[in-house]
Amino acid sequence: VVDFGVKKMEGEAVMRRNQTLICAPIMADSVDQMLILMQKAKSSGADLVEVRLDNLKSFNPRPDIDTLIRQSPLPTLFTYRPTWEGGQYAGDEMSRLDALRLAMELGADHIDVELKAIDEFNNVVRGNKSTKCKLIVSSHNYDSTPSAEDLGNLVAKIQASGADIVKFATTAQDITDVARVFQITVHSQVSGVPIIAMVMGEKGLMSRILCPKFGGYLTFGTLEVGKVSAPGQPTIENLLNLYNFRQLGPDTRIFGIIGKPVSHSKSPLLYNEAFRSVGFNGVYLHLLVDDVANFFQTYASLDFAGFSCTIPHKEAALDCCDEVDPTAKSIGAVNCIVRRPDGKLFGCNTDYVGAISAIEEALQGSQLSVSVSPLAGKLFVVIGAGGAGKALAYGAKEKGARVVIANRTYERARELADVVGAQALSLDELSNFHPENDMILANTTSIGMQPKVDDTPISKEALRYYSLVFDAVYTPKITRLLREAQENGAKVVTGVEMFIGQAYEQYERFTKLPAPKELFKNIMATY
Repeated sequence: VVDFGVKKMEGEAVMRRNQTLICAPIMADSVDQMLILMQKAKSSGADLVEVRLDNLKSFNPRPDIDTLIRQSPLPTLFTYRPTWEGGQYAGDEMSRLDALRLAMELGADHIDVELKAIDEFNNVVRGNKSTKCKLIVSSHNYDSTPSAEDLGNLVAKIQASGADIVKFATTAQDITDVARVFQITVHSQVSGVPIIAMVMGEKGLMSRILCPKFGGYLTFGTLEVGKVSAPGQPTIENLLNLYNFRQLGPDTRIFGIIGKPVSHSKSPLLYNEAFRSVGFNGVYLHLLVDDVANFFQTYASLDFAGFSCTIPHKEAALDCCDEVDPTAKSIGAVNCIVRRPDGKLFGCNTDYVGAISAIEEALQGSQLSVSVSPLAGKLFVVIGAGGAGKALAYGAKEKGARVVIANRTYERARELADVVGAQALSLDELSNFHPENDMILANTTSIGMQPKVDDTPISKEALRYYSLVFDAVYTPKITRLLREAQENGAKVVTGVEMFIGQAYEQYERFTKLPAPKELFKNIMATY
């Protein structure tokens, strides 16, 4: 999970549009350390703290629990997770359950008892249940997400055990698993039982962010990146300031970027900040998708309103659209999909506009009134024959450039070259390809993207023949390719410029509002 470190604007009042709580897991070796983390949770904006007793290195139940309850600045939830349910505790079961009983007796606001242990716990308590303390009965599946029917049966079983709040966590093998959990969450609202329903792992991230939309009782947010009590937890900082968690509600529309990998994308940063700046009721998420067709079939409601597509799904996504813009059809790839009011999917391509205009601007400098494109007649070499490669080849050709496609597999380069009327090369041949000077190079592959920042698609020596080099990769902003091009005296255009350019049109299609261009530029200027 990436922490984008979004800061709330000074003096910005945050009004809550939902009752879903943010719970900070408190994991530390000692009670003193836990108390420090509790203060941090309060100042971070959490609503309650989950005290993970199984993390304590030394534990004296009565005085320690009493101290933690009395000195906590926030309401408490006590969890004492055994190893057999994914926790740290490997000791005697009666001592564990007795500590949870003690927490209830001493004034905890919630305790979490596993479904597998609830009968034994009920025997320990023998009906002396505190009215103040809410009993969460939980079940964790670290392998998969069961069928909707099995989840429904699980919830019924937890309810029947005497739970005040139902909790289950499953594991996402595919992002479509989350849909079943949303279904169960909504159904539980009807029956009036509070529910905490999470899907663990990166593919389950939206289950943690969209709780307020579907009516979840709470979500977990961490104090620091990576310090998680279960896989895939976002930070409190990101929940509040990146995803505008307090503003989400039943009518919030969902947007997102579909890709694999996708966690590096800065799109959520851009769109969520823009949504907030104009009060648009939407949220924009990272969507780690394996199978695009399956994704669109599963999330077919009007709630899922618009999507950006990135590597490797731009071509497959085109086939999922009911209608495709003629330019995108010619390119053979879409990077933007909007769901219309009738539920139909409309696909278009804003990639080539963003990239080509950024390249033209760099070539023209201040002479922006020239009617003929500065690309006309230039030899324009595109690395990559995927969706972005197709878009750039098409855009350059349209502007009058002579296009060359270089790709790892020559056959794919040849296929694209035949379609757009270009020359084809294998990537291996590129370093020795220099029929003239002042060529333009555009890398549309992920070569050089974090974490493989030392990779580059072409030797530094070969870059001497190029007057301008563009790289679609924008993490990092200056890739090795761009750095070496600069050292050779070439102009460079970063992926950030393409990213901002293509985002303008997508934002307008998503919201029907004018793009806040200055805001986009300011946000990206810090990255």
